[in-house]
Amino acid sequence: MNILLTFRILGAMLLFLAAALLVPIPFSLYFSDGATGVFIISSLITLMTGVLLFLGCRSNKELSVREGFAVVTFGWIFYTLFGALPYLLSGSIPNVVDACFETMSGFTTTGATILQVIEGLPESILLWRSLTHWIGGMGIIVMSLAILPMLGVGGMQLFKAEVPGPTADRLKPRIQDTAKLLWGVYVLLTSLETGLLMLGGMNFYEALSHAFATLATGGFSTRNASVAAYDSAYIDWVITAFMFLAGVNFTLHYHALRGRIREYFRNEEFLFYLALTVGVTGILVFFNQGTTYSSLLQNLRYSAFQTTSILTTTGFGTADYETWPVITQYLLLFLMFIGGCAGSTGGGMKVARILLLFKHAMVQLYRLIHPRAVRLVKLGNHPVDREVMQAILGFFALYMGIFVAASFLMAASGMDVVSAGASVVATLGNIGPGLGSVGPVDNYSHIVPFGKTVLIACMLLGRLEVFTVLVLFFPSFWRK
Repeated sequence: MNILLTFRILGAMLLFLAAALLVPIPFSLYFSDGATGVFIISSLITLMTGVLLFLGCRSNKELSVREGFAVVTFGWIFYTLFGALPYLLSGSIPNVVDACFETMSGFTTTGATILQVIEGLPESILLWRSLTHWIGGMGIIVMSLAILPMLGVGGMQLFKAEVPGPTADRLKPRIQDTAKLLWGVYVLLTSLETGLLMLGGMNFYEALSHAFATLATGGFSTRNASVAAYDSAYIDWVITAFMFLAGVNFTLHYHALRGRIREYFRNEEFLFYLALTVGVTGILVFFNQGTTYSSLLQNLRYSAFQTTSILTTTGFGTADYETWPVITQYLLLFLMFIGGCAGSTGGGMKVARILLLFKHAMVQLYRLIHPRAVRLVKLGNHPVDREVMQAILGFFALYMGIFVAASFLMAASGMDVVSAGASVVATLGNIGPGLGSVGPVDNYSHIVPFGKTVLIACMLLGRLEVFTVLVLFFPSFWRK
């Protein structure tokens, strides 16, 4: 384990964060919200720390897999600590644990909040809150990959550790080019949604904030009532469409922009994701019609929005789904475990893993009937390597184990059974709203500091897909 190289890369990452902390300043000046100095000081503290680490930790060695895992995990922790500075310095969130909870929730695109009054905060603070989503959505490390090669540091190890899903697709031979392409698609979709939301009546600040949160599948809003505050069918449908797109593998968007739209429908994971979205929306409409909503169009609008919001782990809200029939709440809880597609900005276990787990179970059942038969698990027309399948099974076991253990800890902190389990599902899956006392019209402010710390760990584990973090706890990881 090369500690100097690890800290050197972390220093470089802090330089990017220092630059990002300057982005809200024009909004602070425009709205005269008094937070300009807060962002200048936060940026300077981050910049000085980054320079000290980058210049003071020199190493000529190449980046290995071990350093890759360490940089990804500690990168998120460093970003959380320094990203919390605007909240602390402005007094918006004076408590350190609460500030770190909000910041980790932002960078991991969870969207769980401890804020009870959102609209009373400075506009630039709320923009920073949404910007943390956007930075974390595509991944701090993927962003860094576009620059790190210039510093003489290889990046494929970081890409493998950060990119969500069973495998990491490479669009170009060089990882730096891959990062640029992914970010290009990301920026294009963000710009397009911002423009469409402005056509729906939002001002630039609100549209940009919601676009940041949507494309990152985050869920932070500038309003207390989230997207429901706008009460606009047009805005609901625009955000629904872009939440769906954000939950799709971004390599498919790249192919579509190159004119290969058929790639969507050749991708088995996308077709399963589409079927889940349409199928669950249809079931919600069926059970909500006449009981919750009398208008079919209104029913479809809210059912489609909440299905897409939960499945993609965005967490925006336009309705209190805890007032819906119980079966619909169970369906939404089921979606919380699934998440978006591999290679998307969504959290959860990922559609590809769920699909492959189901296929693997079917193959095992078939072999019970035909012991001598040779059947392979395939994704599309490609056989899935045994190593990948074993990794998925291991991931599933660890994910469920963490869910059970963290739920016990949350119950021990004083939460009821439903709220304890739902808070873990919502943070481990990077969703945000859950059920019970952390439902769509509630927040996480009432949870004790111990419970918030557990959920911060869940957010980190969920965003980095368990293995990246847990591998650091093996003593052999640190040995030569």
